Amino acid sequence: MRGVPAGRIRATYAASGRGALRVTLVAATGFYLFRYGLDRPVSATYALFTAVALGGLSRIPGTGRQRAAMAARLLPVCWAVVVAGTYLSVETWSAVAGMLLIGFALTFAAVGGPRLAGATPGLQLLYILPSFPPYDPASLGDRLLGTTTGLLLFIAAEALILPEPAPPPYRERAAGAARTAARCANLLAAPPYALDAAGVRATRDAGRTLRLTAVPEAERPAGPGVRERALTHTGLATRTLLSRLAQLPATPGDDPGPEVTAVLHAVARLSAATAACLGQGPSPVAAYEELAAARARLAALSGDTVSAGAPASSHTSAAGPVDGTAAVPVFPPAVLRRHAAALEIADAALAMGTAADLAVHGRRAPAQESPGRFWYATERAPALWWHRVRGHAERRSVFFQNAVRIALALAAARLVAGVDTLPHGFWATLATLTLTRTTMDETWGTIRKALTGTLAGALVTAGVLDLVATDTAVYAAVLPVWMLFAFTVGPVKGVGWAQGMFTVLVALVFAQLAPPTWHLAEVRMLDVLVGSAIGAVFGLLAWPRGAHDELRNAEAELLRRAAEVVVATSASVAEGGAVAAPPGVHGHRSLQHSVILAESAYAQFLSEPAPFGSTGRRVAVPAVDSQATLIAGHHTLWGSQRLLEPPLAGLVPAAADSVDRLGDRVCGRMLLVSAALDPGGDTPAASVAHIAPSLTACTEEPPGAPRLYYATTSWLNSLLTDLTRIAHGEPGHDETAHETATGRRAPATGSEAH
Repeated sequence: MRGVPAGRIRATYAASGRGALRVTLVAATGFYLFRYGLDRPVSATYALFTAVALGGLSRIPGTGRQRAAMAARLLPVCWAVVVAGTYLSVETWSAVAGMLLIGFALTFAAVGGPRLAGATPGLQLLYILPSFPPYDPASLGDRLLGTTTGLLLFIAAEALILPEPAPPPYRERAAGAARTAARCANLLAAPPYALDAAGVRATRDAGRTLRLTAVPEAERPAGPGVRERALTHTGLATRTLLSRLAQLPATPGDDPGPEVTAVLHAVARLSAATAACLGQGPSPVAAYEELAAARARLAALSGDTVSAGAPASSHTSAAGPVDGTAAVPVFPPAVLRRHAAALEIADAALAMGTAADLAVHGRRAPAQESPGRFWYATERAPALWWHRVRGHAERRSVFFQNAVRIALALAAARLVAGVDTLPHGFWATLATLTLTRTTMDETWGTIRKALTGTLAGALVTAGVLDLVATDTAVYAAVLPVWMLFAFTVGPVKGVGWAQGMFTVLVALVFAQLAPPTWHLAEVRMLDVLVGSAIGAVFGLLAWPRGAHDELRNAEAELLRRAAEVVVATSASVAEGGAVAAPPGVHGHRSLQHSVILAESAYAQFLSEPAPFGSTGRRVAVPAVDSQATLIAGHHTLWGSQRLLEPPLAGLVPAAADSVDRLGDRVCGRMLLVSAALDPGGDTPAASVAHIAPSLTACTEEPPGAPRLYYATTSWLNSLLTDLTRIAHGEPGHDETAHETATGRRAPATGSEAH
């Protein structure tokens, strides 16, 4: 613990101590009630292990009340796994098959969000416990009674004992950021029509508060439901709006024009209305409609630019056409660039308002946009769950990989325990569950510490059992004290200490259920050794490098899909919509799916240590900004959907040729970066840092280009900037510079696409 402040250590022990106190009270109350009060040893065992499963083995994020609510929803699942384990234990083959299928299903359920993922190990334990002999369906009533009692006591303890202060909910963070956006939009709509340094810092600070890495895990909106998806979308759209406001180009002249000013004022009003909505206020329908009308007026302006030698007026020509009709507005390129930026600001604000309304009011929110962006708004919960599950049901998903790895390891442990009639085989399977990690390096390091701790615990156990013998009163008196100590120190000291103290704890429990001998410590050591060996084997065979390799593959696939969308979108804009398919077709769905897999791989990557090389030293991970890769994917997706909204009028030949060439260049750069991230067997080796694109050649502006040209080139140039940031590999770099309304940055188990 060298170098760690003493205050932090004390805070860590205090946090684990609060949890340990709750678990100890629940486990001891249930165990003693049934063991000594009602003489029901089976119910006593299940009451104790239910508390240990959900309070000790599980890591459900959030406050006590949030964990209690989650546990209450899991009550039917707990009954189901106990019933299934009881009846499938009739034969070894059925127990192994059940362990394989149910182990996979419970682990794969992590796609439902961090709270469900945190509860998965505890549910696994509740299934493992009845899956071992004796096969006794007649005891099912006692098993369910103990499980229910332990779970209800756990819910009450979490909700009532030592309550914790709740962190600010994500909706409150989003509301604060929306208020910041409203202030900045008002500043941009008044002289000097630009944000000062303090304003730019305010947008960046507000955006950082919405980064999911800065949000407590329990508050991250990562579930598959409408409100969770919409709240995630709200944060992403708000971050985009803030970054766009900070980057609004300077006004050429004293007045940006009444249409731009009207858009900015409407953005400010919608942002304020969105903040009120997130605070349980009314839907921001009126402000949304006002901004939509202001955006339409700005988009309806003529896209003709001033040719060489034309008047320098920013708004209208000096005279009308020769036939005497009204003057046609013409704008220089600098004004058109600002118009394009203002339209993007309006798009982000409209997305923010719609998403916030859905997050607060769910499917009751009035429809404000086409279903393309918010496809989930009218879907029912089963359909959304199915969409999430189907999106990860493939071998490239780290959720799928983890589920396969754990299911195979648990089934193998149950097979070994059944075929060899391993004494207390439950412990071997439990060791497999708790010691198997997502990478072989991490699994091996965990096993070494666990075996050392278990050996020490076994020696202590043997001494205690030999000294105390069959004096049950001593075990009953020591159990709660030791449990409190173990669950306080174990989570802080690590897996070695936890395994050692748990070895003593289970001995204290089983010594009260049957006459003990010192051989119990020997059996415990043997079981942990067997479980560790099985975990090591499957850690080696099933994706041994975890997300370290999968992340690169997922990033490369994302960029390849993005390159396809870029070149198709550029060609469609140039030809007036004759090339690319409309939004929502296969190309966009494929890119959405690739973004999902990259996000889940990145989430797991952040939780894994750096891999070890052949020399035993940690391998330095190449400097690549994975978050910038995700930004590029989201930016491609939403920029393409926005540009392909009908009607598309096409471009003049010079502008079309420029867009085509720039689109081809962006596509080529994406493919180069993807090849460097995940080269094929015969792909020439290339460093990502050496293929960073230069932006100096992307400023060509052919005369006569309309506003669509500037919107497209702005999108393509920002994608080149995203690629530059990937190559620079600066994780600390401000990621809000080029996000879009779906840019997502944090480990989470869900995504906008799924």
